[in-house]
Amino acid sequence: MDTVINVLLIGNGGREHALAWGMAKSPNLGRLYIAPGNPGTALCGTNVTLDTADFEAVTGFIVENEIGLTVVGPEQPLVDGISDYLNERGHKVFGPSAAAARLEGSKSFAKAIMQKYGIPTAGYKRFAFEELEDAVHFLEHTDTWPMVLKADGLAGGKGVFICEDKQDAINRLRLMSENPAMNASGSLIIEEFMEGEEVSVFAVTDGREARILHPAQDHKRIGDGDTGLNTGGMGAYAPAPLMDETLLKEVEDTIIHRVLGGMQREGTPYRGVLYVGLMITENGPKVVEFNCRFGDPECQVLVPGLESDLLELLLAAVEGTLGETEVALSKDHYCCVVMASLGYPEAYEKGKRITGLDELSGDVPLFHSGTTESGGEIITSGGRVLSVIGSGRSLEKAVESAYEQVKKIHFDKAYYRSDIGKKGLLLK
Repeated sequence: MDTVINVLLIGNGGREHALAWGMAKSPNLGRLYIAPGNPGTALCGTNVTLDTADFEAVTGFIVENEIGLTVVGPEQPLVDGISDYLNERGHKVFGPSAAAARLEGSKSFAKAIMQKYGIPTAGYKRFAFEELEDAVHFLEHTDTWPMVLKADGLAGGKGVFICEDKQDAINRLRLMSENPAMNASGSLIIEEFMEGEEVSVFAVTDGREARILHPAQDHKRIGDGDTGLNTGGMGAYAPAPLMDETLLKEVEDTIIHRVLGGMQREGTPYRGVLYVGLMITENGPKVVEFNCRFGDPECQVLVPGLESDLLELLLAAVEGTLGETEVALSKDHYCCVVMASLGYPEAYEKGKRITGLDELSGDVPLFHSGTTESGGEIITSGGRVLSVIGSGRSLEKAVESAYEQVKKIHFDKAYYRSDIGKKGLLLK
């Protein structure tokens, strides 16, 4: 790649700040625009006010600003078809088509693909919410516990519930049916619970070739020791020692290449980044879920761990030239600790002044998630506020570095987990 191009990045979270930071290092980047961005992405490019749900307006911006590549961060625009819309008008976009994005947008579609193409996953049943009593009957006659209930469509990372017994499951089922965000897709999945350790593998793909980044481990629960409610993610680290080279090769062969081949045969080739959420069971790796975008907060440890040119890698996936593109990964370890507003993922307060940001040190900056600027100060505006990054030659050093940075940052009612990376340290 030797052509300078302008880039439009869609999104406003920690993931998008990490992507903006990574692309800003490329010598081939011209102008970088982020819509809408946040105070952190403003340090990497130009934040713009643009209704990204209005695809016609996005197209107009692309034409006016001579954008050579659009990178879509969050899942919703992808599920809604932004890639199709832009591609049909001759604009390059990193992210799968709406049909391919169903791997995340519809859990029942993903399960059917896995079942058809022999991809290991948990057994399941699908029920429409209008068949609620059938689902209750199924749960009443199930003897294997716990079970997992999943909203079929997108639920912002909060549509999965592990239920310990029948009454717990039936109560949760009724609550899900009353929640508009949960039942918007019209159905849910009841799935066998898989014992093991979770880990995520990310593959950048042009539909045929795949380039695998560091495996990462996320921390979904709000509380230390993986307790409390599910969140969008309270921290992550990479590479995850749980995944050795042999296991990674098994995942590549039995999961990644099978799903890419299956999507091709279905007539919906998958191009973009494929996020494979895995459970490492006593019977080998099994798929928990697919996502059609970089994870958040996993992206915040993956991008710093990529020594290759991020922009070049994304463009190669779009142009179908990954076969000619090698990926170099850092030998360092990375840890991300999410600083959140107390109360998240339920009710929390906003508008808290953040201090200490100018006292940070290290090779990797922190990434903004739920922040805004007011009167020249950075203040909180979301549940997950900051992604604080540490790095080092070992996981222990990376974890230590991350928490050293966390201690320098202050805002009223800040909350964070104190055990990010502990599982990885126990495996070392």
